[in-house]
Amino acid sequence: MDYFHSVRLDKEKCKGCVNCIKKCPVEAIRVRHGKAEIMEERCIDCGECIRACPNHAKYAERDSVQDLALFSYTVALVAPSLYGQFRDNVSPARILAAVKALGFDDVCEVALGAEIVSQAVRDYFRANHHLRPLISSACPAVVRLIQVRFPALVDHIIPLESPMQVTASLMRQKAVQETGLAPERIGIFFLSPCPAKVTAVKNPVGGVPSEVDRVLAVADVFGRLLENLRQEEPCLTRADRLGIGWGASGGEVAAAGIENALIVDGIHNVISVLEEIELGRLGDIDFIEAQACPGGCVGGILNVNNRFVAGVRLRHLVRDLPAREPLSERLAAFGVPMPKVPEIEVKPRPIVHLDRDLRRAMQKLQQVQALMERLPGLDCGSCGAPTCRALAEDIAVGKALETDCIFKLREKIMALAQETYNLAQLVPPAMDQNRTSKGGEGDAT
Repeated sequence: MDYFHSVRLDKEKCKGCVNCIKKCPVEAIRVRHGKAEIMEERCIDCGECIRACPNHAKYAERDSVQDLALFSYTVALVAPSLYGQFRDNVSPARILAAVKALGFDDVCEVALGAEIVSQAVRDYFRANHHLRPLISSACPAVVRLIQVRFPALVDHIIPLESPMQVTASLMRQKAVQETGLAPERIGIFFLSPCPAKVTAVKNPVGGVPSEVDRVLAVADVFGRLLENLRQEEPCLTRADRLGIGWGASGGEVAAAGIENALIVDGIHNVISVLEEIELGRLGDIDFIEAQACPGGCVGGILNVNNRFVAGVRLRHLVRDLPAREPLSERLAAFGVPMPKVPEIEVKPRPIVHLDRDLRRAMQKLQQVQALMERLPGLDCGSCGAPTCRALAEDIAVGKALETDCIFKLREKIMALAQETYNLAQLVPPAMDQNRTSKGGEGDAT
């Protein structure tokens, strides 16, 4: 199976430290031969390794603003979290005008798509009562986490496309109507706060091709946006404050209007909640908004501002913005009908854990259990694997040795040293005056 991952490793910068392996939520990283290695079948592009690496050896691959020249007409999609990167007195109209001034022909807020998806979530929630809790599909890193680590929970995911994809489809349709150009000549660019959304565009989950053509990092264009902050273009603002609120943790629940909901952010916190669901302990919760980045999208690693500051600024903006006319009226004024949110199909991601053959897999599992009895269980990471269990599994599949464990290596060295010492005490038989013959001794007469 082919994978695309936006999270990449720069081996020249990698020093072989184990910070990344301890932070990866799906144990997708090993350190071998002094360098980190990313296991493609496990990686979910959450970006935790980028946060953890002190040597900046992990990075997020993304596109360049120079790609605007590849299209006849270009549209920028602005994530709601972008508004939190600016001062409180910078209006959305000024920010959108600054984005357009990068060279785009049009710009649209993903918050508009968030409103559309919020309505679809409400409809899906009312129509489906058989399974609880339902889990938001908005965060691609969380969706992939469930595919890889919690495959039994894929049916809990609400099978609806993300606001980014809905907005992209809407804007392509509008651009085709207005310009008469072929759809492929229109370039849809998304300004992303995180690497997971880059992967969601290049390798989408759910079987629906992405309408986004290129993904830019907010950090790459932010300096130019500051230079472009001059005058407002009120005609570019189309989203309501509820859609804009999606940029921070809790915004989706507020927009969907679901009261009996649980809100969790930060990938390791998400894992703890998913473990509870797997154990059947959260069946009394209707809906879970789960986001991999701390604080929600404002905490994405491709942003520039402190996530706490950005979160406060976004909340202030949502609080101070006046309510707008209903979504249907705004879409009609925009010249597009209310779109139907496409459904996606999320399946478990197949990962060969120990062996494809069940019998051999059971044998290797027994080997893993035996190894766990011998390994120290300290999960120190010195072996290059995140846990002793992960090392045992690597040994069972032939990717590591038991002596990769520093404690087992020390035991072997000490045993070898003792054996060497004992051998050093021996002398050849011809030189051993105290050695007696086995055939008996006696004086010649």
